[in-house]
Amino acid sequence: MSSRQIALVTGANKGIGLETSRQLARAGMTVLMGSRDEGRGRQAADPLRKEGLDVRFMRLDVTDEASIHAAAETIGREFGRLDVLVNNAGVAVEGWDAKPGTVSMKSVRDTFEVNFFGLVAVTQAMLPLLKKSAAGRIVNLTSILGSLSEHRDPNSPIHGMLCTAYNASKAAVNMFTVNLAHELRETKIKVNAAHPGWVRTDMGGEGAPLDVTQGAWTSVYLATLPETGPTGGFYHKDVHMRW
Repeated sequence: MSSRQIALVTGANKGIGLETSRQLARAGMTVLMGSRDEGRGRQAADPLRKEGLDVRFMRLDVTDEASIHAAAETIGREFGRLDVLVNNAGVAVEGWDAKPGTVSMKSVRDTFEVNFFGLVAVTQAMLPLLKKSAAGRIVNLTSILGSLSEHRDPNSPIHGMLCTAYNASKAAVNMFTVNLAHELRETKIKVNAAHPGWVRTDMGGEGAPLDVTQGAWTSVYLATLPETGPTGGFYHKDVHMRW
């Protein structure tokens, strides 16, 4: 059994997921880079391996139950446990201006399929392996756009940002995070939600103020919390956000 911590990052072939994989590997972990597309996944992992980092491609489509369970079986067989799960995979199907009165039901369903249902399915499949860790960590990528308090505050920078399907899916992730942390409160597993900030990625666009190195900071921080660290929280960097 490996003495290194074993981490799984979903949606790891680009953007924040790729950079999170790099930073966790640089911290000494074996990182399994989940990607639904094998070609893109291997292409993303190869440069990190050339840096001498212990990263490995893992086919994982968060919307495919068979893919999820195959990944869990592989991790169990090869490593016997999982120490870190970063639920990074996410989509914004309808873009950033889809109001609640007109957003298509297909957009809502497709968004929730990845951002919420997929996240829950992966977490449930990996939980038996996380329970075998000496100190399991679950990081759920969310967004300030999932904060009810921010949306209700007319002085908030996101007030009036009505990308409804995305917002609602991230609010659901926040609720799952709180509930799961409560369920696991007597274990050594810590569960937290991470808001990466507005990051220059395919989703965030070129106008975003943060690069991926900065965007991965919160995920890495929560993935490497000490025993005394928090659980059941909603963080940007090390600052707790309003729910």
